[in-house]
Amino acid sequence: MSKTQVDTAPNGVPQQGRVAGPVAPPRVSARRRRPGVIALSLALIAAGGAGVAVLLLQVGNRTDVVTVVRDVQVGQVLSEDDLGKASIALDPAVKAVRADNLKSVVGKRAAVELKPGSLLSPSQVTKDNLVKAGEQLVPIGLEPKQIPATALVPGQKVELVHVPAQGTTDTGKTSDAAPRTIDGRVVKASGAAPGTGIVVVDVATSATDGPTAAAWEAAGTLRLVLAAPDGN
Repeated sequence: MSKTQVDTAPNGVPQQGRVAGPVAPPRVSARRRRPGVIALSLALIAAGGAGVAVLLLQVGNRTDVVTVVRDVQVGQVLSEDDLGKASIALDPAVKAVRADNLKSVVGKRAAVELKPGSLLSPSQVTKDNLVKAGEQLVPIGLEPKQIPATALVPGQKVELVHVPAQGTTDTGKTSDAAPRTIDGRVVKASGAAPGTGIVVVDVATSATDGPTAAAWEAAGTLRLVLAAPDGN
C-alpha cells in the first residue's frame, strides 16, 4: 500500500506542495495633497503672469523718436544723414522730436552742439541763423583764469569789456571813468585746448561794434563778462 508524502510546514500545518506564484507589487499609498503648497504654486503662477503682462504693456507703450547719429556743430544745418530713429519707453517729462516729425527738423540749424546717441529735443534746433542780419561774429580766446565758472552756452548774453593794457590809460579818459563795453551774445564755446586750457568763444555783436571788439581782442585788452539774464 503506497503512502503519500505530505510536507509539513514549520508551524506544523501540512502542505500539499509549494508552488511559486506571481508576486503582487507593494501597495503605494497616495500622497496627501497639502493645501499650502498648492496655494503657493498658484500665487507664483499668478505673479509670473502679472510680470509678463507688465513687460508686454511696457513694450507696447514704446515711442518712436528722433536720435542724433553723428556730431553736429552749433549753427550747422541738419540733414537726414545726421539723424536716426529709435523706439524707447519715453517718460512724458522728456521732450523729444517724434520720428514722424523728422522731416520738420531737417534743414534747421543746431542751436547747441549735438552728440551721437542722444535724443533730439525741439529746443535744440532753430530755423533762425545764429548770426542774424546786422551782426558780426567775433572769436574771443579766454585763458583759464578768464573763463567764468558758469558754463557758457549758446544764446547767453555777455558784455565785452575794454581793459587798457598794463601801464597805459585810455586817451582822454579819467582813471575813474567807466570802462567801454560792447553787448554780445554767445554763439558757441569750444572746449579747453590741450596744454594751454584756452577756450575760444564765438560772440555775435552788432556790425558796427564787431571791428572794435576784434581790435580789443588782438591787443589783448578785451575781457568777457556775463550779463544779467534780463540784459540789465
